Amino acid sequence: MTDEERPVRTNGWTTTSTREIYANPWIRVREDAVVRPDGGTGIYGVVEVRHPSVFVVAIDEYERVVLIDLYRFTTASWSTEVPAGSTDGEEPLVAAKRELAEETGLVADSWDHIGDMTSLNGISNAPEHVFLARGLRAAPDDGTASRAEEGIADVRRVPWREVQQLLATGRITDAETIAALMFATIATGRFADQGPAGLTPAGP
Repeated sequence: MTDEERPVRTNGWTTTSTREIYANPWIRVREDAVVRPDGGTGIYGVVEVRHPSVFVVAIDEYERVVLIDLYRFTTASWSTEVPAGSTDGEEPLVAAKRELAEETGLVADSWDHIGDMTSLNGISNAPEHVFLARGLRAAPDDGTASRAEEGIADVRRVPWREVQQLLATGRITDAETIAALMFATIATGRFADQGPAGLTPAGP
């Protein structure tokens, strides 16, 4: 079925009123009074992220992925992630280059925009852009001050096979990092080379 042949769909939602609950320079929280698709009424809370985010899958000349380890205040736990951050009103590519330099002390000669996604779309409006960076080299500023501010404890280069193991064993739990790595896996044509990564059956 082509796009022209698909039936026109209506979303079924009606907003009857809206009010701002909270706002700061980074997010806005609103509460909407709504009529649901089934005709019932209720409220819907939405978190609006003021600026889109960027995620960078940086790969070096030895096909290793640059990952960072940082403490996430929101979850009170350590997390392994790809470099990422807010665009802060910049163009996404400009922000991606800045975040890579700040969080890893690296710059890249080659950049590709490999995907777009949204985060927690059941409760938030948070658009995100994913970039693939290659041709890595040291930045003029090694990013030490920025990493200290962010709580980044380590920057490491991990072979793809080990990245698979980190994913398969649950040591990477950040959803956007997982999605960004999926985009990079597709963009670099790695699906054809993949074998089992130590997966455990979920049940009978």
